[in-house]
Amino acid sequence: MNRPWPIAIVFTLALAVVLAALAWTSATVLRLDAAEALARRESAFEENVRLALWRMDSAATPLVAQEGARPFGAFRPFVAEGAPECYVRLHFQVGPRGELTSPQVPTGEAREAALACDLAPEALEKASARLAELADWLDPAVLASLLPPPDEPILPNVVIDTPAQRSARRPSRINQAADEAQQEVRGFNEFKARSSYVTQNNTGRLMQNAQATPPAPDGAAIAGMMKPVWIGERLLLGRRVISNGEIYLQGCWLDWPSIEAWLASLVRDLLPDVRLVPAPAVPGEEPARLLAALPVRLEPGEAPLGPDAGPSALRLSLLVAWGCVLLAGMAVGVLLVGVVTLSERRGAFVSAVTHELRTPLTTFRMYAEMLAEGMVPDERQREHYLNTLRIEAERLTHLVENVLAYARLERGRARGRVEVVAVDDLVAQVEGRLRSRAEQANMALVVELDERVARIQVRTDASAVEQVLFNLVDNACKYAATAADRRIQLSAESTDRCLELRVGDHGPGIALAQARRLFRPFSKSAADAANTAPGVGLGLALSRRLAREMGGDLKLQPSPAFSTCFVLSIPAE
Repeated sequence: MNRPWPIAIVFTLALAVVLAALAWTSATVLRLDAAEALARRESAFEENVRLALWRMDSAATPLVAQEGARPFGAFRPFVAEGAPECYVRLHFQVGPRGELTSPQVPTGEAREAALACDLAPEALEKASARLAELADWLDPAVLASLLPPPDEPILPNVVIDTPAQRSARRPSRINQAADEAQQEVRGFNEFKARSSYVTQNNTGRLMQNAQATPPAPDGAAIAGMMKPVWIGERLLLGRRVISNGEIYLQGCWLDWPSIEAWLASLVRDLLPDVRLVPAPAVPGEEPARLLAALPVRLEPGEAPLGPDAGPSALRLSLLVAWGCVLLAGMAVGVLLVGVVTLSERRGAFVSAVTHELRTPLTTFRMYAEMLAEGMVPDERQREHYLNTLRIEAERLTHLVENVLAYARLERGRARGRVEVVAVDDLVAQVEGRLRSRAEQANMALVVELDERVARIQVRTDASAVEQVLFNLVDNACKYAATAADRRIQLSAESTDRCLELRVGDHGPGIALAQARRLFRPFSKSAADAANTAPGVGLGLALSRRLAREMGGDLKLQPSPAFSTCFVLSIPAE
């Protein structure tokens, strides 16, 4: 494959498209996941708001019901059971002619009776001051306009519409979510339920009180239920009462700061930043945040983030998907690099093998034709030609053997016959062939074998060892042919667990750049084969593979005694 760049460009573009699509999908999924998490948090927050409203209405309803259940006569001065409650600043009554009185502020003989009942003078003075303050800002006409007639049922403290009416009145929003409408409907239904609870509680308390209280001496009185109203920043409970044809306004001035603090303390566990603000009756007011017992709107504050629940399942899935895509991309990239590299090596191998085969085949054809046609009458010349043909045949045989052996290794079929053999026997089996190859190159093979090492037993494949050593000697014959010292030395040394066979020569040595790719298969191109010694760059790669198949290894080792030294290690028995 002569042009790997188009493949790299196509792969890069394909990977970029996949990553871009995955990035867009991830962004969309993360956005939806964040929206879902926000919706869950807001839903939980709204649930806390509804629970807080129920708690506060349940707590405030008895206060309103208790005041509404007081009989008509309980607001005359002086009535002993008319003392202020915990959250009531003062009870009051506005007569038919506008006179403002309080059961806690008696006058004349009633005052003497109150003191006789052990009522503290300080309490009388405090109640008198509050009555005077009430008279300064209370307008009976305004109060009367806010209270319904006695025979009219009390409606909720806010004029409300249904969610459908409000949706029809206001313009639609394009991006309004469906769950907002559901929350609105649920809030409306919740407010109706709380209003019904408050009304039933007040009505039941009033009927119980009416049954337990004897008739008033001055005739029957028709009293309406208490209604909480705001006059400025002050919260009142008021009602209309008709007695003997005259209209009275009765009620109490509530201590709103204390009530606010009390109600807020009930829901601090649900809404830490809760606030209660006055909410006068406003047409169209959404009741989702309104109390039913009091005209008050709840402001819950910001929704708390809550504890970190860690990454969601979607985020973990995205992380796994990204990891798989990146690993797949890396795997495909490595595979493509390997395929391209292998293709280039095989192309170089084919070129080198073609070159290696062309030279001996040309020699075979020329010499065979000359011998066949009787063009070589000299016997010595004819013998020289025949010897050349034999050498070229051995060279081709060696090349074919290396190629076939490497092919068997690649297919996993290179298992030889492993046997236990002594080192001296092993060297003796291969020495003849090695020496013959050295003599062909006019070089000398020197074998150095110590007696102690000669007796060592090794478990190995003798034929594989012979092929490795022959490749090493053959390389020495080709690359060290111009050396002044024409010796090739074969020696053996013993280590703790293996036997080391060393093959060294005195040639020009191997450069560092060549040493890095020395054991790569098909590392010699046709140009290299033409400019250097014959070969296809397969012998050393094959030799290392054979050595490792036997459990050993083959390395290029620096040595002060040789220019080039290869070490074959074999496991000892």
